Amino acid sequence: MRFFLFIFTQTLRNIRHSWGVQLMTLFTVILSVLIFSFFYLIYSNMLQAGEKFGEELRLTVYLQSPLNPADQKEFKEKVAAFGKVDKINFITSEQAFQRLAKQLGNDRDVLADLDPAFLPFSAEIYPHKDISNLTRIKEFADYLKNLPGVQKVQYGQAWVERFSHFVKLLRFIVIISGTLLILTTMFMVSSTLRLTLYARQDELKVLRYLGATNSYIKGPVLIEGFALGLFGSSLGLGALFFLFQWIKNHFSSAGFLNLFELRFLPMTNSAIILLGSIMLCTLGSLLSIRRLLKR
Repeated sequence: MRFFLFIFTQTLRNIRHSWGVQLMTLFTVILSVLIFSFFYLIYSNMLQAGEKFGEELRLTVYLQSPLNPADQKEFKEKVAAFGKVDKINFITSEQAFQRLAKQLGNDRDVLADLDPAFLPFSAEIYPHKDISNLTRIKEFADYLKNLPGVQKVQYGQAWVERFSHFVKLLRFIVIISGTLLILTTMFMVSSTLRLTLYARQDELKVLRYLGATNSYIKGPVLIEGFALGLFGSSLGLGALFFLFQWIKNHFSSAGFLNLFELRFLPMTNSAIILLGSIMLCTLGSLLSIRRLLKR
């Protein structure tokens, strides 16, 4: 009990004597967590948007001639050879003509003298609803173009490619910001606590002379690192939550953000960020004290 009381007392004393540097380090941890979690939040919502838009995404394959049931089965097998699809619908010329007439509404009279046969037989292919299939949609379309009897393949090519590039860019930013979070957090915590320890070298020498063990010396420093990680990540995630609520209240009712529901980070992901920050800060404090004790 006396050991833990001493550790706690020393920790408060260290923080009080170097509160300016500690505050700067805490702010750095908050900012690092906020930046990383902000980009990760955008990335996770883009994945959600991809799944939402994937429900409406389809590839229309125009064929040179109608397919009988046996040919349709063979066509489905060739399509499935590339990857998983949710469904394939075959559209006859008559069905396509009826769709076109319905889309024209009051202007359907322009089709009065036309033969439905001018519209080609087609197949509507609905890819499996996941982000990996969305990013491979161009490869899928190129594969379909090379199938026997295919005239043309249509899909939202421009939009899908832009979305795919954007998701890849976000993934890269998340990786970079996560790497910077690790390096910055460990460097700042280690440097800050090392400076604090250097200022207390005489005191530490006296403690060692009086028989203080490494646990007595390491304890307060490790708790400082733990506290920096705990409060820094908690405040960073808290700031992200308020920023998320502000964006949701002011921008989610218009434009692109209205197409899907914005969601905050799941509890599991938030807990991982919290625990990761605590571990990094504690590790940074351990590195600082180990170097000093080796001297």
